[in-house]
Amino acid sequence: METSNARTPEEYIASLPEDRAAAVREVRRVIRENLPDGYEEGMQYGMIGWYVPLDRFPDTYNGQPLGLAALASQKNYLSLYLNSVYGDPATERWFHDRYAESGKKLDMGKSCLRFKRADDIPLDVIGETIARADLDGFLDHYRAARGSSRRTRNAGHGAANP
Repeated sequence: METSNARTPEEYIASLPEDRAAAVREVRRVIRENLPDGYEEGMQYGMIGWYVPLDRFPDTYNGQPLGLAALASQKNYLSLYLNSVYGDPATERWFHDRYAESGKKLDMGKSCLRFKRADDIPLDVIGETIARADLDGFLDHYRAARGSSRRTRNAGHGAANP
């Protein structure tokens, strides 16, 4: 599926073929049940996203809410983007170990977990991964990764972050 123009997760799911809609509903349910306080759900970049609201953390590199996870229907598979796994070696090791313990086959890029059906992925591991991403810790990791040389979304105007 190309980038969706859906305005809500429900609208997005309704636009999918039933087999994909069922898988997206199930993964969404697991994420919502395990989502720590402070995150919001909505549409981001044509996908269902879970993110830090801008009123909580406006200092993002692109002026968009900082994404924790996103779920999308692609042409040949479904994608679950797990930003708390990407760029955090300890979390990445934990995730790969827990995934291996599940006996399921991992098909993942840096943050993109690819699957065709909800049964293809260990939903308990997905839930644990989301639950581990408490908001303050996620923001601390983001700030540390950006470092002191980061620039605001006004970087083209010479405004550097303190």
